[in-house]
Amino acid sequence: MEKQELLKQFPKQEDKLLISKILDKIKSASTKNQVQTTEFLDAYQQNMITKMLQMCKIKNYSLEGGYEKAQRKILFIYPDKLQELFEKPAIENKAIIEQIKVVSIMLPEELKGSYHHSEYLGGIMKLGIKREIIGDIMVNEQGADILVKHDMEPYLQTHLADLTRFQKATIEIKEITNLAITPTKKEDITILIPQMRLDVIVSELLHLSRSKANEIISSQRVFVNYELKTKNATTLKQNDILTIRGKGKYEIRQIVSQTAKGKLRLLVQKYIS
Repeated sequence: MEKQELLKQFPKQEDKLLISKILDKIKSASTKNQVQTTEFLDAYQQNMITKMLQMCKIKNYSLEGGYEKAQRKILFIYPDKLQELFEKPAIENKAIIEQIKVVSIMLPEELKGSYHHSEYLGGIMKLGIKREIIGDIMVNEQGADILVKHDMEPYLQTHLADLTRFQKATIEIKEITNLAITPTKKEDITILIPQMRLDVIVSELLHLSRSKANEIISSQRVFVNYELKTKNATTLKQNDILTIRGKGKYEIRQIVSQTAKGKLRLLVQKYIS
């Protein structure tokens, strides 16, 4: 498929730009016979790019975030000669180890356990760093491990201590081979809804009116299983992943019961770190 024809499959301008960049990287991987990489991609971008690569019948690629269940990942496009390397786990793949580093923040005793994901991400943003340079932020009781592109590690190691919240912290660089995996934390939420419509669930989860929920959906901020949804009547089902940009990520767990008036008692889990 020709490049311009392919780009027509993606109506959003920002998606066209990303797809165009990746097509250039595919060409470079072939002509230069070396690995090409993107920045970190969110789940929506990963889903879109995977579909595009399948359309183009590209097989020599891998999405890697530094560990098996990473949410934010880098796209690696590689030549045939490196196919065997990319069949190995991330911690045995030299190309991945060289690209993804871990900036480890260890808080002083009096601050341990007091910071959440938003405090770490907010601090990094204050340094003028683009979100796509940063992978997953793994918060633990001691502090956090932040996965970053390799060329950003020296800057972060030097400048994170300039932020008031991290002035007393110890900041070190680690390889992903030494990354300690912490389980994702989720909070159970039970809501009462008349039906499994997208706008109904968004409204209840965010404690907003239905009209406000519809505004959020129409503004292209809502994703179901990492696909953009703009129709408020979209029906959700068990195990669907609902992502609302700027508001959080949720998993639809199960309909617990039904009231005498026919309302559904729905269990939802919110990702909190």
